[in-house]
Amino acid sequence: MKDKTVLIFDDDVNILEVCSIVLEACGYRVAVSETSHDIIEKVTEIRPDVILMDNWIPDIGGVKATQLLKQHPDFNHLPVIYVSANNDIHLLAETAGADTYLAKPFDLADLENSVAQVLSDARNIN
Repeated sequence: MKDKTVLIFDDDVNILEVCSIVLEACGYRVAVSETSHDIIEKVTEIRPDVILMDNWIPDIGGVKATQLLKQHPDFNHLPVIYVSANNDIHLLAETAGADTYLAKPFDLADLENSVAQVLSDARNIN
């Protein structure tokens, strides 16, 4: 699992910082973005293995950004973990086409487990 890259889209710098610290401690490379309108460009540049997508992210929002990614032939295989404090997060994640979701506030162990799980699932599919 080491040497994998996680790209986090969230406009909350505190969440970006905490998630980066935790995931880097697990051995992942971490890249962050505070906006989602340029998701295809960011993914092309960074080549992540998994994406954490916040729902309330500026410009186009998490649902639209995830849909853009999942409609792109080069990137539709990338696992997306949808992150939100909304009560209907499962519906948002489903609408977006995300692979799974993580409700805010989340336990840091849940964050680690979710990332490890989608990477494991992706490895088993490929």
